[in-house]
Amino acid sequence: MTRKIAVLAGDGIGPEIMNSTLGVLECLQQEFGFSAELEHAAIGGAGYDQHGQPLPEPTLAICQQADAILFGAIGGPQYEGLDRELRPEKGLLKLRSSLSLFSNLRPAILYPQLADASSLKSELVAGLDLMIVRELTGGIYFGEPRGIRELENGEREGFNTLVYAEHEIERIARSAFDIAMLRDRRLCSVDKANVLEVSELWREVVCRVAADYPDVELSHLYVDNASMQLVREPKQFDVMVTSNLFGDILSDTAAMLTGSIGMLPSASLDVNAKGMYEPIHGSAPDIAGKGLANPLATILSLAMLLRYSLGELALADHIEAAVGEVLDQGLRTADIAAGGDSVGTTEMGMAVVAALRRAADR
Repeated sequence: MTRKIAVLAGDGIGPEIMNSTLGVLECLQQEFGFSAELEHAAIGGAGYDQHGQPLPEPTLAICQQADAILFGAIGGPQYEGLDRELRPEKGLLKLRSSLSLFSNLRPAILYPQLADASSLKSELVAGLDLMIVRELTGGIYFGEPRGIRELENGEREGFNTLVYAEHEIERIARSAFDIAMLRDRRLCSVDKANVLEVSELWREVVCRVAADYPDVELSHLYVDNASMQLVREPKQFDVMVTSNLFGDILSDTAAMLTGSIGMLPSASLDVNAKGMYEPIHGSAPDIAGKGLANPLATILSLAMLLRYSLGELALADHIEAAVGEVLDQGLRTADIAAGGDSVGTTEMGMAVVAALRRAADR
């Protein structure tokens, strides 16, 4: 069966890391018989440059018809002066919302070969395998009303609304419990129930859903304590579930435990496990076009795409094993080289392809 994959390279280093990832995908087609139809489309700054909108209608249509979406990166300083609704980031937010991609999976896995790259002591992070499940389409990023207004005394005041409905909390909770069932069956829900009414409701609904998952051990932490515990003892966690804002912050903290944000993939899923897959790093305009970017997070995002949306578990395993083999060989891009010798984007991608070809010949 041929699968439709929408390819959104985006801006900055997006096209470079996507090219390396498509080389891996081509290898899967040639060596493992995987059948895929790719459709390329513009988003973010590229969407604005080509169509005057960060999420052009043709791009949205392609994504709606695809089985899964592979995404690069968006943004750049040249777009910062645009009206807020025309900035690249709005295209990504609108795509997530339009496709109801409410469940964001952010793994933080420390490859043993990179234990010394973490800013924490290796004994604290060696063997780290953590999944953060972040609610992605609700919360304060989307709540209304919002804006900046002038008060009677002439002072300006900014305001945003944090709001979650019960059904939004329940579906992200079920997504997290389902993932916990596939792992170590431990789930920590993160909120701020001691001061926020919305968090009180969050905790109540999560506890209610827990009754349907008696095999999962549920715990709760306030977000400030959770951030401290991530740095103090990160391996105590298996799966964490939290709101949009808290998840945005905590997942970046967890990312740095692994040594480099350039190593981490992510997935954003709808209720049917159709998803968009992307590296969690940004567009890195300072190195765009120089061939220095680490493509491994995007390559590992392809592995997540195969596993969670297409059910191709063996192919996902092959990609992840190939990345491990390349790291065993000592190959490092600049972000994980710790001052030593490094290779470029293309070389790293080609090394993963070579490891896959060796696996196919075995």
